[in-house]
Amino acid sequence: MNTEMETLTQQQIFRKRAAGEALQPEEADMSHRHVVTVLVENTIGALNRVANLFSQRGFNLESVSVGGTKDPSLSRMTLVTTGNDRVIGQVIRQLDGLLDTILVDDVTSVDHVEREMCLVKVRCTGEQRPALMSVVEVFRATAINITPDSMTFEVTGPPTKVNAFIGMMKEYDLREVARSGRVAMRRQLAFEY
Repeated sequence: MNTEMETLTQQQIFRKRAAGEALQPEEADMSHRHVVTVLVENTIGALNRVANLFSQRGFNLESVSVGGTKDPSLSRMTLVTTGNDRVIGQVIRQLDGLLDTILVDDVTSVDHVEREMCLVKVRCTGEQRPALMSVVEVFRATAINITPDSMTFEVTGPPTKVNAFIGMMKEYDLREVARSGRVAMRRQLAFEY
């Protein structure tokens, strides 16, 4: 047994394992993706303060989406990052303490809906269009711009669907990709018991 592990109590070992942290230097942390929604006041610098909280702790924000809500004085942010449960939990508690923050919710482990919008431009000739459109139909994407030598599509859905669509478009000389970032919200079933 490692000397560092010998100095940990059984309770500390249990907590570290539950949070996905490494017990020995050669072990890797059990980091995973976290989707966090934050309701913030529309004030100057609110987005910057939230983003700085993550950067100060050395976390990369994979995706940040911000938009208005039904209340014009509030905005909803959806943040996607990677880390272990304990450290992300600390960041969430600190987010909750920010002045502009109204509500912080880690929806990673609860039933939620998650969507992303993506624009994809591909180069294609007239002969390629029927085959290209059959692929587009499968993904329920929409052609939003057509020129003699290119087409631009909009696809909306979970990130896995967007990734699969981009992968299929690589066969057609992919030119540009613009992704919105993820938005997420808790799912509420109509007939919950």
